[in-house]
Amino acid sequence: MSTAARKHDIAEDLGDFTATPRLLLIAAFAMVIGVVSAYVAQALLTLIGLFTNLFFFQRVSTALVTPEGHTLGPLVILVPVAGALVIGVMARYGSERIRGHGIPEAIEAILINGSRVEPKVALLKPLSSAISIGSGGPFGAEGPIIMTGGAVGSLIAQFFHLTSTERKTLLVAGAAAGMSATFAAPLAAILLAVELLLFEWKPRSLVPVALASATAAAMRRYIIGLGPLFPVPAHPLFIGPAGLAGCVAAGLLAGALSALLTQAVYAAEDAFQRLPFHWMWWPALGGLVIGVGGWMFPQALGVGYDVIGDLLQGDVPGRVILGVLVVKSLIWSVSLGSGTSGGVLAPLLMMGGALGGVEAWLLPAEGVGFWPLVSMGAILGGTMRSPLTGVVFAIELTHDLNMLLPLLVAVTVAHAFTVLLLRRSILTEKIARRGYHVSREYSIDPLEILFVREVMRTSIAALPSEAPIDVLHGSLRHDAARGRQHLYPVIRDNRELAGVVTRRDLQTLVDRAQGGGAAQLAGIVKARPVVAHPDESLRMVVYRMAETGLTRFPVVERDSGCLVGMISLNDLLKARSLNLDAEQRRERVLGAHIALPFGARRSTAPPVRPRSPADAS
Repeated sequence: MSTAARKHDIAEDLGDFTATPRLLLIAAFAMVIGVVSAYVAQALLTLIGLFTNLFFFQRVSTALVTPEGHTLGPLVILVPVAGALVIGVMARYGSERIRGHGIPEAIEAILINGSRVEPKVALLKPLSSAISIGSGGPFGAEGPIIMTGGAVGSLIAQFFHLTSTERKTLLVAGAAAGMSATFAAPLAAILLAVELLLFEWKPRSLVPVALASATAAAMRRYIIGLGPLFPVPAHPLFIGPAGLAGCVAAGLLAGALSALLTQAVYAAEDAFQRLPFHWMWWPALGGLVIGVGGWMFPQALGVGYDVIGDLLQGDVPGRVILGVLVVKSLIWSVSLGSGTSGGVLAPLLMMGGALGGVEAWLLPAEGVGFWPLVSMGAILGGTMRSPLTGVVFAIELTHDLNMLLPLLVAVTVAHAFTVLLLRRSILTEKIARRGYHVSREYSIDPLEILFVREVMRTSIAALPSEAPIDVLHGSLRHDAARGRQHLYPVIRDNRELAGVVTRRDLQTLVDRAQGGGAAQLAGIVKARPVVAHPDESLRMVVYRMAETGLTRFPVVERDSGCLVGMISLNDLLKARSLNLDAEQRRERVLGAHIALPFGARRSTAPPVRPRSPADAS
């Protein structure tokens, strides 16, 4: 077979993606989950409205209202305490998984629990969150909906006995669908899934998640209504250098606030950890802080969608802006650190909007609600370390596409600020405190772009298929002197691979022959061994090792079957070393030439020495 034909056959076997027709089945499941998650989102919003009316207005109604108009006076302090006591009991005697704001719990379920979520979590999480928010908790509904939608996806996957990877896909599909239905932001929900939950970028997961999000967004039209959630007046298409410089400043300030909020939440959690009583009572103490803050500043209670809308419309007085920035931040940090149930997206939007309201006093005037919207996106990108989600989410919430460039600048700056300042985000810090580290970086596996021929060993000992015992004995002695080889290829006269034999079997054969027993090399050769080919990627070799349990393969040419080398786990480590060298070693490729007097020339670049294979290894 010609080289061109052989390359064509290899190309036919390989593809850009690893998806199989089973993707269609998982996508169908995901669309069903999208419909269910949309109704779950509606149910949670209905419960929040019900409990808000019961706690603050003592009436039975499911209308979404703000607690700000209550007439309880100082008694309002007791309302969040009562709600938190109920949540503490539910967490202790129901499921501890309902504590927290949902997204870290979803990540933990994916990475640690095989994407399995208990059925009771699917019931208790939205109920506890509705009680928490309805009793004045300064949280959003999105975290609980993400966790609940994920629980629905996980339960469906468990019922149909799907694989762990498929369970993960459907869990994330449910989470994205829940967020999509809540905020009418299908694309931001997909990006959140990619940046936070999927831990891969493959069609097998992206397609079902995207379809679930789109289905939930379509269902929202019939059961909740169309977006945008926060309509704003159109802003300028281009804001000029001064405006863009202001976006850089807004990104820096949002990054600083993100870092401060993250530190405050976990400082509060550390303080609660030192208390001498059971964690079941911590939410009640956090509820007391909420009650006092809400009594002093009622706008800090509840989800705060109305305040967010006012900030974007520029209808908020300065004292309210400062109150949101100070009181909301304080009670949110303390209550979240106490282990109660509620989401983080809506509070971050509110606090980011308040920061933008302050910035509007100092930065160039670019239109009503411009700086609050910029800071909302920036604080999402900085606090959650999800920059693309921050940009797209802010645009989908307002449908103001003209804000793309300002948001891109501010969100990127805020993201860079917190990445350089903080080791972990507000989401991954909680997981790290439970003893698990989560890396948030994506990259191509170097084993995918390195090939067997680049790392295989060619200086190896091979045995002729008709070798006599004295030759085998000599090979063992010679090998012991230069370093043990654990697997010996057996070749025919034309170097075609006939099989392999292990060093242990070979030693046993030689000992038997020296003891006078019958010994034939052909009797211990393992024909049809598992092999590798020079033009294969190292990823394929790793998978083959995992499937077979073998750690050493002879390397043979595809067309002729001739032996050309050996590859082992140690050689795969060499590939990692090559990748690390490429990342860390600095070199000048193009040298600068400086003209000197009298026609002399001198290069400022050092001479380049050709690298040998030994250097690469």
